[in-house]
Amino acid sequence: MAQQSTARAFYDLLSSMRFAISLLTVLAVASVVGTVLKQAEPYPNYLAQFGAFWFPVFETLGLYDVYHAAWFLLILAFLVLSTSICVLRNGPAMLREMRSFREQVTERSLQHMPLHAELACSGTAETVTSRVTAYLQQSGYRFREQPRSSDAGTLIAAKAGSYHRAGYLLAHCGIVIICIGGLLDGNIPLKLLQLTGQKVIETRDVPQSQVPPQSRLSPSNLSFRGNINIPEGSSANVVFMNVADGYLVQDLPFTIALNRFHIEHYSTGQPRDFASDITVIDRETGESLEHTIRVNHPLIYRGVAIYQASFADGGTRMQMRGWPLLVPKGTPFDLAGAVNKSTSVKAGDAEIRVELNDFRPFNVEDLASNDSSSRVDTASVSKKVLDQLGSGAADPSAKDLRNVGPSFQYRLRDAQGQAREFSNYMLPLQLDGAWYLMSGVRASPNEGFRYLRLPLDAEGRIDSHMQLRSLLLDEKLWPELGRRFARSAASGSPSSSTLRERLAESAERVLQMFAVRGFETVVQFIEKGVPEAEREKAADVYIRILEGVALEALQLARSRARQAPLADDEQAQRFIRDSLISISDSFAYGAPFYLQLLQYEEVKASGLQLTRSPGKNIVYGGSLLLVLGVFAMLYIRERRLWVLVRADRGTLLMAMATNRQTLENEREFEQHRAALAAAVKSGA
Repeated sequence: MAQQSTARAFYDLLSSMRFAISLLTVLAVASVVGTVLKQAEPYPNYLAQFGAFWFPVFETLGLYDVYHAAWFLLILAFLVLSTSICVLRNGPAMLREMRSFREQVTERSLQHMPLHAELACSGTAETVTSRVTAYLQQSGYRFREQPRSSDAGTLIAAKAGSYHRAGYLLAHCGIVIICIGGLLDGNIPLKLLQLTGQKVIETRDVPQSQVPPQSRLSPSNLSFRGNINIPEGSSANVVFMNVADGYLVQDLPFTIALNRFHIEHYSTGQPRDFASDITVIDRETGESLEHTIRVNHPLIYRGVAIYQASFADGGTRMQMRGWPLLVPKGTPFDLAGAVNKSTSVKAGDAEIRVELNDFRPFNVEDLASNDSSSRVDTASVSKKVLDQLGSGAADPSAKDLRNVGPSFQYRLRDAQGQAREFSNYMLPLQLDGAWYLMSGVRASPNEGFRYLRLPLDAEGRIDSHMQLRSLLLDEKLWPELGRRFARSAASGSPSSSTLRERLAESAERVLQMFAVRGFETVVQFIEKGVPEAEREKAADVYIRILEGVALEALQLARSRARQAPLADDEQAQRFIRDSLISISDSFAYGAPFYLQLLQYEEVKASGLQLTRSPGKNIVYGGSLLLVLGVFAMLYIRERRLWVLVRADRGTLLMAMATNRQTLENEREFEQHRAALAAAVKSGA
């Protein structure tokens, strides 16, 4: 008995409207999360976005793939069961009610209805009845006559709009069909295979040909959504499905070859339109189909929809030159590579792996927003030193959008696996009236790039800056540079040899500090060894010494190259200051060399998304039923009209009832009353 009552209670819970509404509410909230939060992204993206605390919480809740989460599919299944029971429980009664005319109503019941009236009539019962039925038929009512006993008259039961109850059935059936479609696209068979260990998520970064069978899905897989990048002139017959912290490889029943990729841009640099000319080759029949797909215009082939989703670099080949930054006598070296490939470079005794990630043929940048934060952030220096060097700050409200040409991104990874990401521009940028080669650096993907400026000389080359860097960091040249600076500083005025020796020693000492960590070391020395009141004056002195020594180093380099001496003008001073800033910042750059892009051969790639969604059309059909059902329930008003003809009394009793009480009911009843009164008059 207890088991029976428990089963009955569980049945009543499943078939209750409150339970179904609760499930719908949870699904609605989950759908909002799935819409706001981008789904099925690689886990490192979520970790960078939410941090180490919230990332595992959201992972446990399954928010990174809501529509395939076990709890979401379980709710869908319970909603299907609950709504189906509701339909089976209430549907037969509603169908009977739709067919019923309620002709068993009594005269007393009609008299107690809120909308009723008694009219006078003349003529025989047959005549009055025919006139009433003619009016009801003209008014769109279906009716049924029920003759009663000779002294009880004839009851005419009419109805209109009774199909509003079909809206309930349509809406509930629509919900069931939508949930069934969601369960189909939820790919429950794959979930069961993962649960039993027959399918395992692959987490290694290996070529797809090396992915084991337990991490591959057959072309007959019920439902999938995956992405693939195809370079021009290449083909693919698999897609990658992001699952949790890894991926699964989905084999396709066909091969996609990318013939050509087209892209158009707005003046701001944003893509305006991009499309792919592809050839689809059926793996069973060998038949081929050429088609152009573009955004929002997919190709559907063998139940698989092929969408134009994105674009990327397909392996652009580049020729680069590496410039050592921290080795005084390092010589530049040539380096060849391609995007998505890596190569190794020797840096002293260590070996650094260069991983080329991306190439962009052009970049539209706002060159007006170049503040001090755009440089590589060194250690804190005194305000006086920054004022002497110039921050390059600009009006933050001004904008200067320009195409600054190609750029490429790469990572430098050391033997311990630690990596930094770099973004270098190929062409020089003009900032604050001077030309620079720019190199951005960041330690992690969730940071913004900070840029190192490498100044160019009057001939638009980086060679002079690199020569100056090499001379200033070469400790064997410090005595000679100190003596040259002392002679230049003391020229034109009487000075003793002792003073020149002190100037030379000061210059050599400043170079020694500067070669450690740039201005960071100089500032630390000032803050530790100079009283606070005299620090600004000391900073002025050290800056002037550095600028003077740098000028002498440039003159020495030109003399060795048998070039004319450099004029000590404003342009030369600007170049020297920029070079000192760049050398100082290079200590925080995080790389022993700078890569300069010399030439490239671009290869484009198209990003395609392929989906098989057998439940999509089912969901569309269920949505149509749901909309029709809601409209039927809201906008179809059931009206029931009873007319009791008592020709023996010369009276006619009419009453009206509706499923919703509105002002329209009273107006319609008055219209029927007036029309029937006129119809049953004698001679009408």
